[in-house]
Amino acid sequence: MDIVFGPVPSRRLGRSLGVNNIPPKHCTYSCIYCQLGITREITIDRRSFYNAEEIARNVAKRVETVAGNLDYVTFVPDGEPTLDVNLAETVKLIKEVTDKPIAILSNASLLWMPGVRRDLELFDLVSLKLDSTIPGIWRRINRPHPKLDLQKILDGVKAFQKEFEGSLIFEVMLVKDVNDTLENARAVSSYLSSLRFEKVYVAIPTRPPALPWVKPPNRERFKIFHRVFVDTLGPEMVDTLVESEGSNFYVSQDIENEILSIVKVHPLREDYAAALIRRYGGDPEMVIEKMVRKGKVKIRVYQGYRFIHAA
Repeated sequence: MDIVFGPVPSRRLGRSLGVNNIPPKHCTYSCIYCQLGITREITIDRRSFYNAEEIARNVAKRVETVAGNLDYVTFVPDGEPTLDVNLAETVKLIKEVTDKPIAILSNASLLWMPGVRRDLELFDLVSLKLDSTIPGIWRRINRPHPKLDLQKILDGVKAFQKEFEGSLIFEVMLVKDVNDTLENARAVSSYLSSLRFEKVYVAIPTRPPALPWVKPPNRERFKIFHRVFVDTLGPEMVDTLVESEGSNFYVSQDIENEILSIVKVHPLREDYAAALIRRYGGDPEMVIEKMVRKGKVKIRVYQGYRFIHAA
């Protein structure tokens, strides 16, 4: 498996080189909307997955290839990145091979651990997921490890934002009839109002979710939720993630393996993949059909679009 993939277009971070430091799928949550499917190993035990030097070598090689066409190196793996006990060592080694800012997308579930907070302080940008501050809703949407406690997590986030000197952003993923309520909007925005951060993104699922019944909220519910956030936090603090990221992916000459490395962590709309394949001189129908026939990928339909997933 490729530990480093992309760069891929990110709706928050521009051109982002992905670092996949967790194999599928070790996570502290099994979120109902997760684009990678159901978590097979829910855990809160930090351990070593990959060699830090190996990850840094892969980053250095890819950074050299893409030259200046890069905004961030981002830890966005097949599970929760802070489960990696080698996280701090890996970040330090990556900083030796590139001057690009380093980001991480975390579900925040382990921030009650002082060691995790210390590791995250090494990043230039930290994005934390916060779908609910109400225990019942949190359990329904994120389906956490049974030993996790929401209040401890919220206290850990509050402690971290006091210590962190980089850019801190949040993301709230809204699912229809689960956490898109006025009660949840008021609870989450009230909690965020006590923190120091740069931006919160109100998002909807744009890729096929773990559970087939999961849908984005209707337009009116989304508008009400967004309005509560704007009124509580200020319009400059709130943004939305409601569109797909586009097709401006980077691939090398080995287009089939590059697409595979992307879809293992980032399901790809088939029309975007087709545009990508054409841009590099390939036949989209032939390439995609070949990958499906070999059992490397599968096609799923969500919200009217066909997506390529890892098989």
